[in-house]
Amino acid sequence: MVLGAAALLGACSTTYSEMGAMGGVMAAPVTNDTFRISARGNGYTDATTIQDYSLLKAAETTLGAGKSHFQILSGNDVTRTAEVQTPGTFNTNFFGNTAFTTYNPGYSYDVVKPGEDLLIRVFTPARNAALPPNSFPAQEVFDNINPRVTRPKS
Repeated sequence: MVLGAAALLGACSTTYSEMGAMGGVMAAPVTNDTFRISARGNGYTDATTIQDYSLLKAAETTLGAGKSHFQILSGNDVTRTAEVQTPGTFNTNFFGNTAFTTYNPGYSYDVVKPGEDLLIRVFTPARNAALPPNSFPAQEVFDNINPRVTRPKS
């Protein structure tokens, strides 16, 4: 039963796709070699999943630009939290000529929607050059993260 509930909730989480109402990921050029990567999740998405989506999009953007590496220039946690309130309920039962009413109050809970923005620079280093700090080989990032992301079913 627990596994079934986990599978059902997992099916509701944000998939690796273009940005939409349920979240997603996108890359927007800032300059010819600099891009802003934005990833957003819904209330069923884990924060590490959004981090994977950001890094994967950075790797795909780098490879798509014909470069081999990307450098993370900055990163921002843009996680949002919303408080949700459920309504209370009344239940009335009749026993003979008597009515008994019970009230169950609603409850409040927080929904966390993880998000991350990265500013990256794409480049191909000169042979034997030292890599700048926060640099990653795009193909290696792609090869390691791509197998574990959930993509939309076609």
